[in-house]
Amino acid sequence: MAVDYRNGVSILLLVFYVPALAIAILLTIRHGFTRSSGWRFMIIFTLARILCACFQLATINEPNNTSLYVGYSVLIGIAVSPLELVAFGLLSRITTSINKFHQTLVTTRHLQLAELLNTVGIILSIIGGVDSGNDYYKNGRYVPQTLTKVGLGLFIASFVAILATTITLSSSISHAESGEERVLLAVAISLPLFLVRLIYASIYDYKLSPNFSPLNGNITILLCMALLEEIAIVLIYESVGVTLRKVTKEDIVKGDRLQLVEG
Repeated sequence: MAVDYRNGVSILLLVFYVPALAIAILLTIRHGFTRSSGWRFMIIFTLARILCACFQLATINEPNNTSLYVGYSVLIGIAVSPLELVAFGLLSRITTSINKFHQTLVTTRHLQLAELLNTVGIILSIIGGVDSGNDYYKNGRYVPQTLTKVGLGLFIASFVAILATTITLSSSISHAESGEERVLLAVAISLPLFLVRLIYASIYDYKLSPNFSPLNGNITILLCMALLEEIAIVLIYESVGVTLRKVTKEDIVKGDRLQLVEG
């Protein structure tokens, strides 16, 4: 099998995500591995996209290897879930910053609950992706499983939570510490990109058009409605991440204490 358009896109992904993974690792080391940081999920996402591209390129020499299709299906199936978890981490940061001086309707506990639902979506999507990958190898058709659809539903619910939280925090952004406003701005800018990516996933998972199949659909649609959006979100988040100061444990405790006192 020669290097075709789809494989060329995979090469493009490797060129972008290898350095993006390195930056994600540096950001995680700098800001910490805590849930509120969120950068560890950027490592997971960039690594997933690297593996996804590698699986696709490996089919050039091993077109009959079932594991490659299963792996690709699983990694595509988790959609932008890890990126949503990065967004929750950024929102948790700005919530903590605001709550040092002013109580908001949103607390870090609310965000942790939304993260839990998102994690459940990842698990369901992985299981569904394995089944879809096996079906694709046997029948040549990528058929979204029920669990994949449920997982996508949870990703959409996570997006709604991110949108609602961003709108809610925007009314209190003046109370944030100096320089932290850019965190909320980064999340706000990424929202249209998340929306387009989720629309792409929804169109095929709910059987509206076979052209949106990530395995054998139109690669231009995949590139323009999914992959480029993901790249843009990573660029936005990592660009902001390298400019942020490290949040200390004392900062987190102070923000949580105010929530408890005024809540």
